[in-house]
This record gives sequence, structure tokens and C-alpha cells, in this order.
Amino acid sequence: MKHLTRLAVAATTAVSVLALAACQGGSSNAADDDTPVTELPTAWDDTITIDVFDGLANYMGMQQGWFAKLVKDKFNMELNIIAPNVAGGGDTLYNTRVGAGDLGDLIITDKGEKLDELVQGGLVLDASKYYGAMPNAAEYDAAVQNTNDGKDGVYAFPTQVSNLKPTQSSEALEPTFGAYLRWDLYSKIGYPEIGTLEDLLPVFQAMQQAEPTAPNGQKTYALSLFKDWDGNMMNNVKQPITYYGYDELGFVLAKADGSDFQGLLDDEGMYHRVLQFFYDANQLGLVDPESTTQNYDTLFSKYQNGQVLYSFWPWLGQSAYNTADNTSQGKGFMLAEIQDQNIFSYGAEVFGGKQVLAIGSKAEDPERIAAFIDWLYSPEGTESNSSQTAGAPGPKGLTWEGATSTAPALTDFGKEVFLDGDATVPEEWGGGSYIDGTSTLNVSVVLPTSTDARTDQPFNYTMWPSYQELVQTPLSEDWSANMGDATSGMDFLTTNDQLAIAPGASYTAPADSSQIEAQRNQVKAAIVQTSWQMTFAKDQAEFDSLWSNLQSTAKGLGYDDVLAFDMTNAKDQNDKRVQVAKDFG
Repeated sequence: MKHLTRLAVAATTAVSVLALAACQGGSSNAADDDTPVTELPTAWDDTITIDVFDGLANYMGMQQGWFAKLVKDKFNMELNIIAPNVAGGGDTLYNTRVGAGDLGDLIITDKGEKLDELVQGGLVLDASKYYGAMPNAAEYDAAVQNTNDGKDGVYAFPTQVSNLKPTQSSEALEPTFGAYLRWDLYSKIGYPEIGTLEDLLPVFQAMQQAEPTAPNGQKTYALSLFKDWDGNMMNNVKQPITYYGYDELGFVLAKADGSDFQGLLDDEGMYHRVLQFFYDANQLGLVDPESTTQNYDTLFSKYQNGQVLYSFWPWLGQSAYNTADNTSQGKGFMLAEIQDQNIFSYGAEVFGGKQVLAIGSKAEDPERIAAFIDWLYSPEGTESNSSQTAGAPGPKGLTWEGATSTAPALTDFGKEVFLDGDATVPEEWGGGSYIDGTSTLNVSVVLPTSTDARTDQPFNYTMWPSYQELVQTPLSEDWSANMGDATSGMDFLTTNDQLAIAPGASYTAPADSSQIEAQRNQVKAAIVQTSWQMTFAKDQAEFDSLWSNLQSTAKGLGYDDVLAFDMTNAKDQNDKRVQVAKDFG
């Protein structure tokens, strides 16, 4: 079990550790009787309100609407969502509640170091006595056992578990990464072949010439960048790197199949290649000059206005621009083929994702919360809990119908919700806006791409044949006709063997030591700053000089030490991927 480390800044940590030590005994209502529960209740007379401390939630307050009614009807329970994302102040709310010895009745937090801290501090309950009566959670016993490995009980339940193999992609219709172009403009210039990443540049030029000005009168650009998500590197640079099967782990770029591990600052590495690509694009006038100052929200509005012609991700360009009005005119972002691509894809996580559910040690009714958690693993919980953006279809009978003998399909109400954007829920289901009534937990306990045994189809409604028939547009028809009759981006990539799936091993890298953390913070600041300077360098000589200076500066700041640490972790991650593919593949 890990040592208690870094709960907060120094002053707060001292208070927190004292509070944690004071509450080591856990809750009186759970510690008195360890007799295993053989069956959980299905009805409760008294209504309770539980505090849900949710590190992922983007809403704070009482759960409302149809999901609230569903939980109330099944468990006579109301959910009060406590969201640090909304409260602001980073870890302030977390530290305050930890210091008080009561984080929440139901806790959604990161596994690994943070979970270990809470277990050692006595803030989460050992739910071993209830686990034997949780058949839905037990369907994913391997993930539950892995989550609690090294602990003396069942302290947490994994999220994003799946009944798919770890060698199967966790993604639905579209990959997480890919070169998404304004397909209508790509069509207008004659669908030119794109052999490599660099071959995108003349395509971008032609597309920009085909539509130099957006409908709002602003100049169009192929590339528009932003700094919001920069971390160990310039985030936007990382995205085309994934087109060749790599993902990041600290300062390492690791291929999905374990065949290559690169340092960010390798001379012949992918990071330098994409920086050169960005520089070349800017020299051609293809990069938005406002990239250095705009944030994601500003960027999103530019996509909505038709000012940007290329998107790193489907969920940016498509969500902003592929409106019903645009797609009916054949306009929108769709995946283009780079012929030598092998796009990185996250395999289904056999052992779950990065977050876990845990019962607070001071919960008033842990048995009821255990029943609620078990329900979240059930088919009804899976379809009802996840947000519609994750593909959850909502409650059967309200938004969809279908059984094993009948393929699932949206009801008229479901079509109104998912095709038109929202609908008013019937009073018997809770009333109000459907969207406003969705679960605010903001985490899928079971991955929606998993197969629903009742229908033999994925839970994700966007993957149903009945849904795909509903959403055919002139845009999708033209794309399919030019992409070998593919039905989706994932269908095209799978059919053409252009997907690099990293087996889902649920790997969590160990925390940085204080020395590595200090070195990393200095080095990554230099990498990010210089990367932006290189993108907008005045000429190739300045670009090359900046790169050389970055290498020497980073080395002086401890880059080699951090890279060695990250390289060990990257290879350990690959070992676990190999093992999980062997065990479950």
C-alpha cells in the first residue's frame, strides 16, 4: 500500500493528515458488523439525501429531472452533487472536506495515489460485506479485484468497465483522433490523395483558396490552435503524432504495439516532425495568427462560423459545424484518409478507467449506496446513467424500445431528444427538459460501446443500425461513396487496417518524486514555450536554432532524468498491455 503523500499544499496537508489520522476507525455503522450481506434490499421506507463528491461533475447541487426520479423511485434516495470543478480553487474543496474527515457518502475520484490516500486515511469504507450481494458489479469481478489489488478489502469500484476484449477499440463510430477536413471543400478540390501528413499542406492550400472567407466575413484558416491543454508538451502538436500510432506518457511517445518509444526531443522523432509541419503550414499562411492568444471557447466559435477547415478530433469540428442545416447541404467535417496512417486507438479497459466509485466511511446508509452502485453496473443503470454525449440511450420505454428479438430503435420521443436536441419529458417520467434531467455524475460505469445482452447491440444508440439509417445526409452519403462505402470513420479504419489499438490495461503511472516533479515542471515549460515559438518562427534557420537551444536548455534542467523515469513507465505500461492481451484477448 502506498504511503500517504501530497494531499495538498504544505499547510493544508498538515491539517489533512491530522484529520485523516483522527478518523482511521472509519464509520461506526459499518465497522460494528462484518457479517457478509447475502442480499441487498430492493425497497426502503425512508428517504435519504446523500452527498456525492464527484471529481468529474460539471454541475453542483441536487440532481434534477428524470434521472432524479428514477433514483428516487428505485432507492428512495436523492443525490446532492458536490463538484470541485464547479466550486473552483483547484483542490481547495477536496482538502477542506478531507480535513473535516468526511469527503462524501458516495465518492467519485481518481484511482491510484488519491484512492490509496483515502483508504489509508479511513475516509472510504471497506465494502467487502456487500460485494457478495452485488451481482451486476460482480460481472466485472476482474476489474474490481484489480482496482483493489494490494488492499485488504473492497474499497472501490471501477468505472468504464467493458465486456469487450482489451484488443477491441473502446471507441464508437469515430476514432478519438484523426484528420477531419471540411469534406465539402475537399470534394470541391477533387478529393486529392493524401499520402503522408505533409501531403495535407497542398490540400489545405487548395481548400483555403476554394473558400478564403467564411460566411461571417472572416478569413478562413486550415489550422487554428490553442494553448488551454498544454502540459508536458504543446498539446496540438501531439494530435497528428497519434495518426502514426503513438500516444504520450510524460516525455515519451509510445507506439500502441510497443514497437517504438521516442523521447519528445529526439532529432528524428515525431514531435519534431509535427513541429516542422506546423512551421511549414504557417509559412504558407495556413495557421490562424490568433492561435497564440485564443482559448478553446473562442476556437469552438470559429468552427461554428466556418472559419476553420481542419479538425484534430471529430468531437470538435463535427460537434461545432455538422449541424442539420449544414449536413443537409453536404457541408461538414469528415475523416480523410492519410494513406500511411495507423491511428492510435484506446482498447477497451478490462480493468476499468481512471476513476472509481467508493462509499464514504461516514455514510448514513452504506448498504443502500452499495445497491445504487450495483445498479449502475446493470443494463438499466448503464443506459440511464451515462450522458447522451457518451451515447447512452436513456431509459427503455422512454427514449427507445426493442428486445433480443427486435433490434433496438428510438421512440418518437427519443428521436426528438437525439435528433432535434431536446424534448420535454412526460410527467410520469419526471417532467422537465430531458437534457437537464440527465445524470450529472458525468462518468460511465460501464462503457456504452459494450454489448447489451438484451439486444445483442451496443448500449451506444449511435451504433444501432436503426439510428444510422435515421441520420443519413447528403454529407454522409458522399463521404461513404468516396470511402469504399464505409458507414463510419471506425468502419473505414478497421476495414483498411489503419487502426493501432493499444490493449486496455488500465495502467496508472507512479507519481513523480519531488525531484522529478520539480525537473518536469521546468522542462515542460521550456518545451511548450519553444514549441509555440518554433511554430511561428520567421524562417527555417530560426526554427532550427530554437530546436537546438531547447535541447540544450532542457538537458540542463533535468530532461534526461525525467525522460528515463517516463521511459521506464512507458515500457511497464506496454508490458501490462501485452499481458492483458494475452490473458483476455
